[in-house]
Amino acid sequence: MSGIASRASSEAPAPGDSVPVPALPRLGRTWYRRGAPYWLRRARTAVFAVLAMTLFSLFVLGLYEGVRDLLPSAAREVWDGVQVAASAVALVWGGVAQRREHREALLDPPDPDRALRARRDHERRVPGRIALGRGLVLLAAPVMPAIAAHVVGRLAVRLTVREYPSEVGARRRMEAHAAGPAPWKGA
Repeated sequence: MSGIASRASSEAPAPGDSVPVPALPRLGRTWYRRGAPYWLRRARTAVFAVLAMTLFSLFVLGLYEGVRDLLPSAAREVWDGVQVAASAVALVWGGVAQRREHREALLDPPDPDRALRARRDHERRVPGRIALGRGLVLLAAPVMPAIAAHVVGRLAVRLTVREYPSEVGARRRMEAHAAGPAPWKGA
């Protein structure tokens, strides 16, 4: 009985429709209805990210304290002021950069296949980035609070967007497949 009554865009397709709801990374198929399971997944992601950033920030502060103790006492107050100012700028810069990237991603959102490939590619690169990061942390220790603030700014924006680009891409793909082939426009 597909097609008798119009359905809202947030409803699942009727059993007779041939357009399946694609599963997206981290969201599964919950993105389509945006009900309680969807918001629980988003909340779980946010809680995990906040915990991870808290641990990262504590690590950064400990590392910074170690570097700060090496400075002469007169330079510590100046360096702390520089770090506070740099961290404030980096926090805003991270948020603005993430907002800009999100806006660009919404203009050309990934389809579900591209989103899954990007997720797999990201997971393959993580071990190498971790190994590289261990060495860079020691070199960047004097400015780690600003780097951490930049990451926090980006993460805060990423967690508070209305919808992810992968959701927009999946919705567009479903709409394109549900509409069927485009009609031929002859002269």
